[in-house]
Amino acid sequence: MKMAVKAVEEAFRLQGEGKADNAPRRRCKLKNGLLHVMSASLPTLGYAGLKSYTSSAAGARFLVHLYSAADGRLLAIMEADKLGQVRTGAASGVATRHMAREDAANVGIIGTGWQARSQLEGVCVVREVQNIAAYGRDTERREKFCREMSEALGVTVNPVATAEEAVREKDIVITATTAKEPVLEGGWIAEGAHVNAVGSNMLGRQEIDVDTVRRCACVIVDSLEQARLEAGELARAAEAEAFYWEDARELGQVVTGEFPGREEDKEITLFKSGGIALEDVALAGKIYEAAQKAGIGAPIPLE
Repeated sequence: MKMAVKAVEEAFRLQGEGKADNAPRRRCKLKNGLLHVMSASLPTLGYAGLKSYTSSAAGARFLVHLYSAADGRLLAIMEADKLGQVRTGAASGVATRHMAREDAANVGIIGTGWQARSQLEGVCVVREVQNIAAYGRDTERREKFCREMSEALGVTVNPVATAEEAVREKDIVITATTAKEPVLEGGWIAEGAHVNAVGSNMLGRQEIDVDTVRRCACVIVDSLEQARLEAGELARAAEAEAFYWEDARELGQVVTGEFPGREEDKEITLFKSGGIALEDVALAGKIYEAAQKAGIGAPIPLE
C-alpha cells in the first residue's frame, strides 16, 4: 500500500500540473451485464493504458493493458481485480493525507467487504490511526473483517451494531458499500471530520445523503468529467441546490497545492472517489517495473 499511495499521489500531482490525461469510464450493455472501459496516459512516467472489465451475475473480470508512452508498445497485460482494490484504497490515502486534520486518529467505516480492506490500509499509511469502528449488515462477516483487519493493521478494529455508531465522533469517515440509498447521514458527522465516499460510481446510486454534501466545506473528486457522469451523491445534492459543481475541485489540484484540501480544523471535507484510469495506469506501471526486476510474468509472442 505504501508503494501504491506513492504511485497514485504522483499521478495526481501530474494531473494537477496538466501532465496527464484521463478518459472517463464508458459502459456498453451486454446480454446479461456490462462492459466497462477506461483509459489514461502519463507520458512523464512513460506509460499509457486502459482497464477493461465485464460485470454480470457471474461476477466481474478485470484486465489492464499497459503501453509504452514513448513508442506505443504493449508492455503488459495484467489481472486487475486486486490492482483496482489497492489503487482505490491508495487514492483515499492520498486524499486523507491532504484533507484530513493532521491529528486525525479515529476512523469509522461503513462497509466490511473487499474495498473496505484497502480503504483502511490506505488511511493507515498516511495517519497514525489509533482505533477503528466498522459496521456492515452481515454480523458474521463484520466480526470476521474486524478480526482480520486488526491483525493486518496492528490497530484495533471494533465491530459496532449500527452505521451511526461507526461514524459518530470520528476524525475520518469512510463509506465503502454497494448501497443504492444513503448509508451515511450528515447529522452523524463530527465537526472537523474528513469523509472518503468510495462505494458508488453510478448516477443511480447514492451512498451518502444530501445533508452530508451540504455540510462539507470542501468537495474533491478524482475527475470532474467522470464525477458528472457517475457521482450520484453529488448529482442529488446539486438538484437540491446543496452543492454546485463549480465549487468542486480535482484531487490533483489539492496535491499540487493549487487548491486547499482543508483551511480550518473545524471544517468537514469530502473526497468523492469514482475510481479513474489514471490510478490504474500509475500503479500498473510500478507493478510492471517490479515484475521486470523480479523476473515474474510470462512473455507473450505478438509477432
